[in-house]
Amino acid sequence: MKKKNKFFFFGFGQTAKYFVKELINSKKNFSFCATNTKKTSLFHFNKKKFRSFKFKNSNYDKKLIKELLQSNYILISIPPQNKKDLVLKKFRKLLRNSNFKKLIYLSATSVYGNHNGNWVNENSKLKGKTKFGLGRKLVENDWVRFRNKTNLDINILRVSGIYSKESNALKRILKNNTYVKEKKYFSRIRIEDLANIIKKMFYSPRKTMTLNASDDKPSTNMEVANYAARLLKIKSLKPISISKFKNKMINEFYKDSKKVSNKNMKNFLKIRLRYPTYKEGLKNIFNNFR
Repeated sequence: MKKKNKFFFFGFGQTAKYFVKELINSKKNFSFCATNTKKTSLFHFNKKKFRSFKFKNSNYDKKLIKELLQSNYILISIPPQNKKDLVLKKFRKLLRNSNFKKLIYLSATSVYGNHNGNWVNENSKLKGKTKFGLGRKLVENDWVRFRNKTNLDINILRVSGIYSKESNALKRILKNNTYVKEKKYFSRIRIEDLANIIKKMFYSPRKTMTLNASDDKPSTNMEVANYAARLLKIKSLKPISISKFKNKMINEFYKDSKKVSNKNMKNFLKIRLRYPTYKEGLKNIFNNFR
């Protein structure tokens, strides 16, 4: 019997949950622990029992230290706080002296900033200036410096806009029948594909990778909205200008426009996407999850 791998998840949101499902579906022999912002408790997820330790700002349950030191693989999906990474801030010394096989920090393609709809890859200039992009860029730099000092197998995955059966363009169109009229290009990734990419990255013999996680077809918000409307048989959508949004996060999001290349991801990890474009992804959701 193969040795059981132990995962430690800093954050147990949608991505970590789908990743656990992917490991189960792949019949991997594994156990895991996680963190949450409320209290240390035992939980069950997909018939797997795990302990989730409290970790909020500077406060954490000291019992997580033992579990972290025993973990083979570490996944960090906690977003930056005040342009710093909480895990690196609190556990730098512990990580330096631990024996993990591989760590993945989930960053975001917002680090690239605005490239006026042009293609970007992992070597493109990081021009992120928004609240999201600048924070991610600074945290990535911190992880790279730490990696260079320690020679640990630390990897960065820059994730495009995630959509899923829980959150997608179909639901948004049904809710408000609108689309953003300004032509901005974005890349996307279906959550199941992201889970598979993370799995391939953890189990890859390659080390210290920085890769994009995105599908094959960067598209404008209008293209995706129109396709969703056709599936839903909605005949007309109302165009809305970015300036009309009162939500600051939405305004920040639409400052950028770029097409994110996934060539390195495919080549290095031998990835075959289940949902290569938003069309396959949305059609599958439409057919199966209504």
